[in-house]
Amino acid sequence: MEENTTKKSLGLLDATFLVAGSMIGSGIFIVSSEMSRDLGSSGWLLVTWLLTGIITLFGALSYGELAAMFPKAGGQFVYIREAWGKLPSFLYGWTTFAVIQTGVIAAVGVAFGKFAGVFFPVLVDKTLLEYGSVKINGANFVGVGTILILTLINVRGINYGKIIQAIFTSSKLIALAVLIVAGIIVGFYSGFFDENFHDMWEATSTKKEDGGWITTDLTAVGLMIVLSTTIINSLFSSDAWNNVTFIAGDIRNPERNLPRALFLGTFIVTILYILANVAYLGLLPLHGTPFEGDFVYTKEAVESTGIQFASSDRVGTSAAFMLFGNIANILMAILIMISTFGCNNGLIMAGSRLFYAMSKDGLFFNKAGKLNRFGVPAWAMWIQNLWAIALCFSGSYGILIKFATFGSMVFYIVTILGLFKLRRTMPDADRPYKAVGYPVIPFLYLVFAVIICVSLTVFTFWDTFGSIVLILAGIPIYYLAFKRKEPIS
Repeated sequence: MEENTTKKSLGLLDATFLVAGSMIGSGIFIVSSEMSRDLGSSGWLLVTWLLTGIITLFGALSYGELAAMFPKAGGQFVYIREAWGKLPSFLYGWTTFAVIQTGVIAAVGVAFGKFAGVFFPVLVDKTLLEYGSVKINGANFVGVGTILILTLINVRGINYGKIIQAIFTSSKLIALAVLIVAGIIVGFYSGFFDENFHDMWEATSTKKEDGGWITTDLTAVGLMIVLSTTIINSLFSSDAWNNVTFIAGDIRNPERNLPRALFLGTFIVTILYILANVAYLGLLPLHGTPFEGDFVYTKEAVESTGIQFASSDRVGTSAAFMLFGNIANILMAILIMISTFGCNNGLIMAGSRLFYAMSKDGLFFNKAGKLNRFGVPAWAMWIQNLWAIALCFSGSYGILIKFATFGSMVFYIVTILGLFKLRRTMPDADRPYKAVGYPVIPFLYLVFAVIICVSLTVFTFWDTFGSIVLILAGIPIYYLAFKRKEPIS
């Protein structure tokens, strides 16, 4: 038996947990290592995280108006459709299905499996399948297992999904807060604050060339270029905040609760991310040297590698080691497994509502527009997650993440441009919430986002070229398969 409407089961706290939980995965515990190699400066590292937070908050504040105007399942897809029409909204949905949502679900799932390898080394030590340069081990299958488990739970009703989201999001927020508070307190006595913040604005870039690492001083122009490209790492760690808009149809009083959840979730995560990096700088030296051979966690080894060359870029684990000693590897593995499991729960729960909305518009598989007896778009969820499972075996997670983050930025720009257009074309529409600081804050978001996208395209062309091709590939698919399809009543 099918029902025709979703059940409004989510309140403000649930929606806020979804925003924060979808944002916090494994990135905050890893990406600062690469960013510190790119920037070589504690000051600029924190500035980059601050800019990331500002950009994210500006985006969330701008989306609040659209969320209140169109409180429907599909969220951002609906906003783009209302502003720009079916083709641009299809391109967004197509890109989200191909890589933005599913690619991140796959990468987060495999990250869970890799950290499970701390407890079961055979998961990462033994290659099970190999084709070309791709090696598949147990971590890939564990990632698939988590996706299947979360799918089975979420198709039974949104109440199960929201309980998991609340438990795992609150757990990782508390754990991250403990790491921050302990790290900052210990940092005042470690001497690393003094070391890291002395000459805090002297920027350098450290890159591997011809088998060795070469460090060069950055000029003002070079710094701006590096900052505008390395920020993709922190933006990836802060992405997926828009997922709550996909699930608007399940939120009580969405006109009021959606804008609030967008702001509260992004604000909380922004503060935690900046403070986490302050804690890292209190527990570890920023600068370090690469470790040759098999890394063993000792105080001397962790200090010598610093943030820049933390083992496998796991700066969170190195920081935790300085607090908790040998048990840190286990504690951080547990924290990241909690974090990634909760993150994927939010992505899986929300993403299916986007594809449900696409199907209702005749822009996706017909089955995806059906609700099961629990009021859940189960077909949409299974289609989404089967593709994510396939991507778990692609082996190209770094590429998927870059494609996904760049693609997200492109469509954030399109959506916020739509905010300006709708102010002009629908001046009398009901706006229960109006974007704070309009038009300045949405305009500043566009400026930041365009600069980042242009910089990435110019200076990391091949990383973004594939994303652009993928987006444009949706055009012939739309005209061949979906242009003439009628919406599902």
